[in-house]
Amino acid sequence: MRQAPEHLIVLLEPIIAGLGYECVGIDYNPHPKHGMLRIYIDSENGILVEDCTKVSHQISGVLDVEDPIQGEYQLEVSSPGADRPFFKISQFERFVGSNISVHLYKAIAGRRKITATIVGVQDDVVLLKEADQILEIPFDAMSKARLVPEYLI
Repeated sequence: MRQAPEHLIVLLEPIIAGLGYECVGIDYNPHPKHGMLRIYIDSENGILVEDCTKVSHQISGVLDVEDPIQGEYQLEVSSPGADRPFFKISQFERFVGSNISVHLYKAIAGRRKITATIVGVQDDVVLLKEADQILEIPFDAMSKARLVPEYLI
């Protein structure tokens, strides 16, 4: 799963937890002029703009002092949204029975994108059901995974 370098996760997750939020994941896209550090936070009560501002302010101060990223980048703090990204194997366990869209680094069964229902997790393998077929997708084979929102009409 594409995620921020470990040193950023180790630095930032405890700060976010200390503020009372769950760190859903940290995504870092380096670029010489337009880098992006995106942090997804959540809580039992949901996330408001004020929550993102509070975390952003605290994280900005730490990043200024620690200076863990070379070059310029933009910091964005966000709720995971209805199409929440997955960063950890435990997040798949939490959403068993939900539909997800998975992008793979290399094709499995001739495909690099799969939309299916999570039916379980065994060690580091996510079990997905698509039609009548169970697919076993190793966690480290996934480049990206997102929840597929179910909208009620």
